[in-house]
This record gives sequence, C-alpha cells and structure tokens, in this order.
Amino acid sequence: MKKLTFVAAMAIAAVAFTSCGNGTPNADLKNDIDTVSYALGMSQTQGLKEYLVNSLGVDTAYMDEFVKGMNEGANAGEDKKKVAYYAGIQIGQQISNQMVKAINRQLFGEDSTQTISLKNFMAGFITATTGKQGLMTMEQAQQTANTKMQEIKTKATEKEFGAYKKECENYLAANAKKDGVKVLPVAVDMPDGKKVNSFIQYKVIKEGAGAIPADTSLVKVHYEGKLIDGTVFDSSLQRGEPAEMYVNRVIKGWTEALTRMPAGSEWEVYIPQELAYGERQAGQIKPYSALIFKIQLLEVKNKK
Repeated sequence: MKKLTFVAAMAIAAVAFTSCGNGTPNADLKNDIDTVSYALGMSQTQGLKEYLVNSLGVDTAYMDEFVKGMNEGANAGEDKKKVAYYAGIQIGQQISNQMVKAINRQLFGEDSTQTISLKNFMAGFITATTGKQGLMTMEQAQQTANTKMQEIKTKATEKEFGAYKKECENYLAANAKKDGVKVLPVAVDMPDGKKVNSFIQYKVIKEGAGAIPADTSLVKVHYEGKLIDGTVFDSSLQRGEPAEMYVNRVIKGWTEALTRMPAGSEWEVYIPQELAYGERQAGQIKPYSALIFKIQLLEVKNKK
C-alpha cells in the first residue's frame, strides 16, 4: 500500500472528527472504518513534530494552540472562505519563518541586525498575488530584485571584509615587485556586467616541455592552495593523490594559468579575488581572498 503523507492523513481525519477547540477528539472504534481512520491518523504523524519545530518554527510549549488551529482548519471542510483564510495563514507563516529569513541571510550574512522591509515585501507580494497593478511589472521586479540584491549584498560584504580586501590587494602589489614574479594581464567580466582589467601573477619553479592545455582540456595536476597568511585550505599533495579536472571548470585564475603552462611545469600562481571566489565565502576562504597556488601540471589528458 502506498504510504500517505501526513497532509493526506489530515484530509482523511477531517471527515473523521468534528471536535473544535484545542482538545483531542475522543476515538470510538466501532467498526473497521473507525479503526483504520484512527490507525492512519497515528501512523501518518511520523516526523511531523520535527517538521513543525525545524521547518515551521513552532514552539512545543504551544502545542495546544497548534491543535486548536489544526482542528479549525480540518473542520473548515468545503467552506471556501475559511479555506482561503487558512491558506493565507499558512503562506504568511512561510513568509515570516522561511522566505524573509532566507533573504536576510543571503543579503546580510550573519548580521541579524539587518532585515528587509516586511511591509514593502508584503505590499509587493499581495499586489502580484491578487493581480493588481503594481509600481513595476513582473519583469521589472525580477530585474530590480536581482540588481539591488547584488548591490546590497556587496555593500554588506565590503563593510565586513573591506579591511581584509585591502590587505590582499596590498599583498599582491608588493608581491608583483619580487624577483621572478611575472604579471599576466586578464580581462574579467564582473557580476554587475562591467568588464575590468585584472591579472594573475606567477613564478616559474620548473619549466616543462610538454603540451600546453586548451581551455577544454582534461588535465592531471598536483597542487596546494594557501591564503596570504600561509593557511593551507586545500592540497592534493597532502592527500598524496593527483587531481584530474577540466581547465574551464575551475576558477578563472586557474584557467588563465593552466592554458599557458607546458606539461611538466611547476608554477606558483597568485590570484586576485576577482579571478577566484570574489565576495563569496568558500570554506576557509573568506570573501575577497587573494589565493596562492603551487601547481604541478603532470599531464594533459586530452587537448580538445
């Protein structure tokens, strides 16, 4: 028998009891229908309490209120007015407990003092839901949301990591003056659509004489990645096993270096944040991190 979800079980339960308020209906197992109804009601609640707490944010101290609301919702039956009202309650809770929190995390990270405007969010949400004419079209809203979110997120990230960004820039400026370090100009497309001039720096430790990969090539490499303070965040050398990767499926700084390295070479490559992870956090790699890689190009597996 196909297992019903707890939502389906609630629908069955709606015809099985008529009690209102916050109490539990008294079960009366007079026949097979009564018995299967009760059994289904119990069996379909697996994981429900965890869902209420973890996904809906329900405080278990107020389970009586949950039961009261559930009873009222289940007994609304075919009443379209009540069905619409309870649907609004459900969506409103999702907005409060899920949507807004997720948006705030995306925009402001762990800064809990920052939040979007619930009033304006609801104004836009309700206008679009009811089909009324808004202050912008749906296409304009989507484009504006993407653009403004990126701008706000960038400002928040720069506020938190601006000093570190400057530290990385100073490191690369000083590094470019060191003996043996070469600077390779690179044009890069930024998230806001602008094209900026960037660079990678590299120092040849060992010059190979093998094939130079194309950007679509599969290569075998050994590598070690460090932050400017010397923290090692990834290393195939420590794992003792080389890695295989496509040249165009890595960060842009790697692609620019690999497409100039003959197989058999070993380079130390210095990559600015705009050719690495930019304003994204990636494990130990903080936003705006300049990265240092020691790369051994062992083999070009193909040169497609």
